[in-house]
Amino acid sequence: MRNFIAVLTLITLFSVSAMAQVEYKDVAPIFHAKCVSCHNDNGIGPFPLTTYSETISFAGLIEDAVAHGHMPPWPPDTTYTRFLGERVLTSAEKSAILTWIQNGVPAGDTTLAPPPPTIPAYQLYGTPTMELQIPAFTSNAVTTDSYVCFSLPTNLTQDRFLRAFEIVPGNPSIVHHVLVNADTSGTVVNDLSGACYTIPGDFGIGGYAPGATPNVFPGQAPLKLGAPMKAGSNIVLQLHYPQGSAGQVDSTKIRLYFYPPGETGIRPVIAATPLQNWSLFLPPNQISVFNASFSGIPFDMSLLSAFPHSHKICSSIVNYAHSGNDTIPLVRINHWNFHWQDYYHYRYPVKVPVGYELFAEHVYDNTTNNPHNPNFPPQLVTAGLSTTDEMLFDGFQFTYYLPGDELIDIAALLANDTLLSSVIPEQLTPANSIFTVAYPNPSHQEISFRVSTSLKDKVQIIIYDHLGKAIADVADGEYSYGSYIAKWDGNTKSGMKASAGLYFYEVRIGNYRSGGKLVVLE
Repeated sequence: MRNFIAVLTLITLFSVSAMAQVEYKDVAPIFHAKCVSCHNDNGIGPFPLTTYSETISFAGLIEDAVAHGHMPPWPPDTTYTRFLGERVLTSAEKSAILTWIQNGVPAGDTTLAPPPPTIPAYQLYGTPTMELQIPAFTSNAVTTDSYVCFSLPTNLTQDRFLRAFEIVPGNPSIVHHVLVNADTSGTVVNDLSGACYTIPGDFGIGGYAPGATPNVFPGQAPLKLGAPMKAGSNIVLQLHYPQGSAGQVDSTKIRLYFYPPGETGIRPVIAATPLQNWSLFLPPNQISVFNASFSGIPFDMSLLSAFPHSHKICSSIVNYAHSGNDTIPLVRINHWNFHWQDYYHYRYPVKVPVGYELFAEHVYDNTTNNPHNPNFPPQLVTAGLSTTDEMLFDGFQFTYYLPGDELIDIAALLANDTLLSSVIPEQLTPANSIFTVAYPNPSHQEISFRVSTSLKDKVQIIIYDHLGKAIADVADGEYSYGSYIAKWDGNTKSGMKASAGLYFYEVRIGNYRSGGKLVVLE
């Protein structure tokens, strides 16, 4: 018994000692990978988390946000549907942060912490085909919200397909949302009255809301996608500015990446909002449930993304498709937060056959228990376009279904997409080429790299996190003609295992470069 107590005491002391050893150098890589993209001097986060002194100033807020799962912000329920680019902390990362804070945020040797990543000006890499920017506009939202529409000519001389776009708000503090339509007639004109409630144009392309990420369609078979754009089309942007923002200036722009002229084999993407309910009546001090449905599916669809939308009284949202006893989960947000919205892109296309019905259920908590309720005491809220009104407005991006779509791993198709990678392969001559295969990818185990080349020089394989910070060196030796195999066990320079998420690899041979994407699973 005494031996057992002694062993137990040693284990306890060892555990406490191990916990106390978590220092800033151990948690800095987590903050840099999962937080700094928003929490930097120019980001949308309310305070920067790039250094030790900045981070400890907000330790209490960080502890609460991490413990309750509020940060990093990822509203969709990952037990219901999985999406690309999920911003979540692993159990190990969450434990490390909480242990560090609860033990008094020990600094240790802060020089051992990696430097904060450099935040690029844009989320998409490479040069866009075109950038369209609204003229500097002074918000006219005085006592009510303002909706303005800008029609921006593309000057396209032939029909093209749009493969990717990124909306960059000029003044993020006042841009509530941006919706994008294509006007194939090229005749839509600006409406800056503040009452442009219905965005003109022929079909929807996508949009932006706080927290949104760029839209990139796979650019290769078997799921080569693009939004069709006719010659002479205009891009129409509807911008929503909240009341009280009058006098502030905005200059939002959209960066557009088109397929080359004449590109073939592209399947058209359509954006639509089939789930709407304009009969919302939300009495004060009451929780209400409202639904919407759509049964007019014209053809078997492959859903590519979901965009659920409400305002500040909403507390939860669920979308699904059903037919008889069969239900297809689409998206569920258990704790709706108006400040974090996006087009959530499915990892695998979701087949919704003809005959199925799309369905939405929104719960509205118009009580003092809702921390997002803008009215204290609560007041009657009805459906409307103002931020102080409410909405049930759920949209999707989709294309027509082809057999096998639901088996296509979109993450794998985007794994080497240079629009999403800071590693841009250089143009190499056929005689001096590098060909690399990373497998398995995605993976939750060791990843192997097989490099084939005619070059004879020193080879390096470097792993970068999604912010472009080098976290691991996989190979650093002499190279010979033929094939070279290296393995990455997931260990990083910080001594921690790489958490689940998106990474990039770069192969360096002499002055030549190649690279691609890696997806690490739990």
